[in-house]
Amino acid sequence: MKKYNKITPEGTKDLLFGECFARRNVERKLSGLFASRGFHEVVTPGLEFYDVFALEGAGISQEEMYKATDRAGRTVVFRPDLTMPIARLTATRLQNQPKPVRLYYTQPVYRNDHGRTGRSHEITQTGVELLGAGGLRADLEVITAAVEAMNLCTPDFRLEIGHAGFFRALAAHLPVSEETREDVRAAIESKNYAALNTILDSLEDSAPVRAMRRLPRLFGGEEIFEEAEAYCIDEESRKTLAYLREVYTMLASLGLGQKLLVDLSLVQRIDYYTGIIFSAYVEEYGDAVLSGGRYDNLLAMFGAPMPAIGFAVNADALAGIAMLRGEVPEVPAAKVLVYGDPGYELKALAHSTRLTQNGIRSETSVFETREETLAYARQLGIERVDFVGEKTETVAIGRDGGAQ
Repeated sequence: MKKYNKITPEGTKDLLFGECFARRNVERKLSGLFASRGFHEVVTPGLEFYDVFALEGAGISQEEMYKATDRAGRTVVFRPDLTMPIARLTATRLQNQPKPVRLYYTQPVYRNDHGRTGRSHEITQTGVELLGAGGLRADLEVITAAVEAMNLCTPDFRLEIGHAGFFRALAAHLPVSEETREDVRAAIESKNYAALNTILDSLEDSAPVRAMRRLPRLFGGEEIFEEAEAYCIDEESRKTLAYLREVYTMLASLGLGQKLLVDLSLVQRIDYYTGIIFSAYVEEYGDAVLSGGRYDNLLAMFGAPMPAIGFAVNADALAGIAMLRGEVPEVPAAKVLVYGDPGYELKALAHSTRLTQNGIRSETSVFETREETLAYARQLGIERVDFVGEKTETVAIGRDGGAQ
């Protein structure tokens, strides 16, 4: 029988040295930002009951979840999403907390992404949720936090904004089943024009059908609003478009310039989105590195109705981009290697501790001889070796590896 004790499962990988440094750097920056804006960190379990994600409209298929059973035979899953557990947490542990509740997190999610070869099944996300607050002020609060997060990690991003209600209002007028309406949404989301046209060609020409054909191409700057107005067929579509334009105008005034785009084909499959939705992209990564939006109906599924909005950042993606750009310095070697002569091992450890307390990166030699210690120092590029005996002797290692 084949053994798998030397490889990692599909969609996972080990992180080494600089990769760990890069991800911790992203996590540190974002955690500091979120805390400075009044958000409080929470941690939810890596294992959740399947029921948390099986609610109607959750938008996560069974096939995407890694499942197991507990000792009582109940189905549990490795957390595939963080918003749902935070909604559960807020509706239970934080039910009596003054609103709004400001939460942030840094945790991995697990998804069996069988449809896209090479994509990671384990992703570290860091993000925020603002729960118990609706309206323009809350939307601007969270979107500007997303902009700050991207600016901290990679200033050359683009932010696309849309409104879940715009597609929903137009799609409601299509004379099709809910299943076909979902097929339309999926085709628009993926900009699969062939699949979209196949569905729409079977329908009589009408204003809603023409709107659906055009929706994937309603992408660009402020001029998109004027074009989109021609496809508004009821009060709801006009209202959502007007609100999106208001948000766009206010964000544009922050000086985002060409970074800010309107995308009316933003119709994420996470069905709990109800209002503003947004995503951030970076050239070196083929998917969104940040995504979020308003989900005013989700908390009601947990028995605590309240408006909410949030976003999640793919910390692994941003760390990988920093690595590609050479923005992550090599993890430095110790400045000093400390060796204790026989009988002076504890004195050597105390000496190393003093160096560390003084801000000098040091390492204690575990070799038996001075010769082995010097060879190790040269191999790793350590600049200095301190030999601790009755007295302490310092040997500087030259750039060519020789003792000076």
